[in-house]
Amino acid sequence: MSSNTFKQAAEAARSKTSAMNKQSSEAVSAVKNDFLHTPVMRAALPFINGGISGMVATIVIQPIDMIKVRLQLAGEGGTTGPRPSPLSVTKDIIAQGKALDLYTGLSAGLLRQAVYTTARLGFFDTFLKGLSARAKAKGRDVTFVERASAGLAAGGIAAFIGNPADLALIRMQSDGLKPVAERKNYKSVIDALSSIVKSEGVTALWSGATPTVARAMALNVGQLAFFSEAKAQLKAHTQWSPLSQTLTASAIAGFFASFLSLPFDFVKTRLQKQHRGPDGKLPYRSMTDCFIKVAKQEGLTRFYRGFGTYYMRIAPHAMVTLIVVDYLGWLTQ
Repeated sequence: MSSNTFKQAAEAARSKTSAMNKQSSEAVSAVKNDFLHTPVMRAALPFINGGISGMVATIVIQPIDMIKVRLQLAGEGGTTGPRPSPLSVTKDIIAQGKALDLYTGLSAGLLRQAVYTTARLGFFDTFLKGLSARAKAKGRDVTFVERASAGLAAGGIAAFIGNPADLALIRMQSDGLKPVAERKNYKSVIDALSSIVKSEGVTALWSGATPTVARAMALNVGQLAFFSEAKAQLKAHTQWSPLSQTLTASAIAGFFASFLSLPFDFVKTRLQKQHRGPDGKLPYRSMTDCFIKVAKQEGLTRFYRGFGTYYMRIAPHAMVTLIVVDYLGWLTQ
């Protein structure tokens, strides 16, 4: 057999192999696309992408959240005494243990995102698509009020569902403030939840649910509604890249989310951290009672203590969450 014959045979084999590989790749791509575009997956993807993005963001900002909680609990019940700063709180945490203590409650934080952010972003996207379809049918754009309504509804539903994980997170992060003999030393979020149920009952898992829901509704109006509106305005009035629009819109949303939700977040932290005293009574009876007592005993400005830290927790979390969810949306479109 001549060398030309060998060459022709080799080229034919390569062409056949290349064609088979191409067909295989196209088949895999078709299966993938068909799966992603099934009605069930199209409905589920906003929830799946939202949960993943929230968990990634939590891993990034967990130390800031830990510092924020400690700042809110410092000096409870009075206006005198030392005024801690984010730096002093960080130093204290590290001095008492190790740098990894800044990640205390991470398992609870991840569970919270798996439940809360999955629900809030999923519901918001679902509600907004419905509102967009209705607005398009009427020949108009979605209004800011409609975006805000979608944010309120999504935030309220998700916060109620995720309250047990949020409660466990606060208990784990505040445990280190107690005397050593009184600490629970929770091993994980499951340990924290089971401990709360055993000692306080199942209904205790929804302690602080009212301010948690109020906080989530305020935060979602600030974050999702303002982000959606800011991005729409930037897209219409600037020539910026999509990434620049997303970063700027998320920074704007982070500020409004922080400003609107911090007082509720403060009260939520106080209510979820509280325990019954020797007389069997809780320090605060309700969200309103907590607002009144803190205002009288500690002053109105106490509600905004740690605003900078809170913003540094909300804005990066919003940026990471929204960038990741945008990217996942692009991958699964």
